[in-house]
Amino acid sequence: MFKRLVLTLILVLFGLGGNALSYDKELAKRFDMMFSMMTPEMIAKRPCQVTTNQLIEMIKKKEPFVILDVRTPQEMAIVGITWKDKLEIPMDKLFKPENLAKLPKDRKIIVVCHTGDRAAAVTVALRAIGFEQAFQFRGGIAEMAREVGRSLGVVVFE
Repeated sequence: MFKRLVLTLILVLFGLGGNALSYDKELAKRFDMMFSMMTPEMIAKRPCQVTTNQLIEMIKKKEPFVILDVRTPQEMAIVGITWKDKLEIPMDKLFKPENLAKLPKDRKIIVVCHTGDRAAAVTVALRAIGFEQAFQFRGGIAEMAREVGRSLGVVVFE
């Protein structure tokens, strides 16, 4: 019985080994190009993130950007974002060709979710496929609410 179990395990590991241990080499090259630039000095600068204060400065300076809300429709129904250049495309639908076609390539895309985790994943993926001006909104809507309530008072965006 033990020999049969070991033999089965060996067959599974080696039989599937080519598939189970393989990976997409082209995609890995693209990630290598992207992540090789992420030195400790660069990471300290947080080059792919925008904070609440940075976003408010962008608004004050009238910088052109789009907010991309990747939350679920249920989340969007609870707390909405009011901004003239806003796209609401849930994360699970974002990478369909018709939705990617809606994203600008000529200005910043600020990716927003509830806590920033999904926005981080989406930002990395968007940058990997060529949207070099994608930025994660650090901390998400939850952090913005805390930050605005804590230090900025009421913020009115034109």
